[in-house]
Amino acid sequence: MTKRVVVWGTGFVGKMVIAEIVRHPVFELVGVGVSNPEKVGRDVGEICGLDPVGLAATDDVDALIALKPDALVHYGPTAAQADDNISLITRFLRAGIDVCSTSMTPWVWPAMSLNPPNWIEPVTQACEAGQSSCFTTGIDPGFANDLFPMTLMGLCGEVRSVRASELLDYTNYEGDYEFEMGIGKPPEHRPLLENPDILVFAWGATVPMIAHAAGIELDEITTTWDKWVTPVEITTAKGVIPPGNVAAVRFTINGVFQGEPRIVLEHVNRVGVGSAPDWPTGNDDDVYRVDVEGSPSISQETKFRFTDGSGRDAAAAGCLATGLRALNAVPAVNDLPPGWVTALDLPLIAGAGTIR
Repeated sequence: MTKRVVVWGTGFVGKMVIAEIVRHPVFELVGVGVSNPEKVGRDVGEICGLDPVGLAATDDVDALIALKPDALVHYGPTAAQADDNISLITRFLRAGIDVCSTSMTPWVWPAMSLNPPNWIEPVTQACEAGQSSCFTTGIDPGFANDLFPMTLMGLCGEVRSVRASELLDYTNYEGDYEFEMGIGKPPEHRPLLENPDILVFAWGATVPMIAHAAGIELDEITTTWDKWVTPVEITTAKGVIPPGNVAAVRFTINGVFQGEPRIVLEHVNRVGVGSAPDWPTGNDDDVYRVDVEGSPSISQETKFRFTDGSGRDAAAAGCLATGLRALNAVPAVNDLPPGWVTALDLPLIAGAGTIR
């Protein structure tokens, strides 16, 4: 059964996903919403670097709602624009339209205690009013540290610890890592995510999710943060990091149970494969890794790559996978009762229509 979808957002992720939708047998693209006035009225194919698709981008939310799609697939801005995201998403939910989104990462686990009520209650009320559902996903936070580790835990008789790691080289990454992580800054600079509460709030929602799934109550959630300073100049896609500045960060978010860190999310984000050589790496560059210590112990390493000759890097492949996780979830979300949806509520999603 074809699912009619509206996509909101033609940024990096939205453009790649739209390119997949226009040739997909299960999904029909019926509308595309944008917030940039310069994109309004332009053919969506032109915006996305494709042939014309005969569909104009719009900022008219009411017109998109009037299309009565099966879902809004939302690739809007990050939680830094929470008010705008909530305003837009709840309009669709109140109209009875399910939403699958990648923007508000704390919503990966809405029950997380750090989620402010004014981020949760409007969505809860909108779902009730419209008898609709809202699902948020991502790669990290998201399937790399909820779906992957919990699937492996289901193969064990005992789990002494589970660690989900992001091990990435940011040399070609053009996102804002200076402000959030302090990469490229002097070591005395304190970036946004070095604040433990902000780190757990923004990136740690899957820790209490895994604890809930395992049937335990955490003692506390702690964090660590380490920096590595480069002794040499490093050239990146964004410019040059001079000697003496931070070229790698390593942090953890730790779910403590019975006095020990039992659920650990780890990030090692470096600029240059030779940076922070003593810190963990994958068997390949740019991977997501899960290590379960238990009975049995299990290790899984996942890499995202393009093999189509486009030259797009691992970061782009991971972003596309993130966007497609939200899209492919639409049929399952449509079948669920109204309300919040998390990875624990979804069945196995194998990607209907992907083999063709």
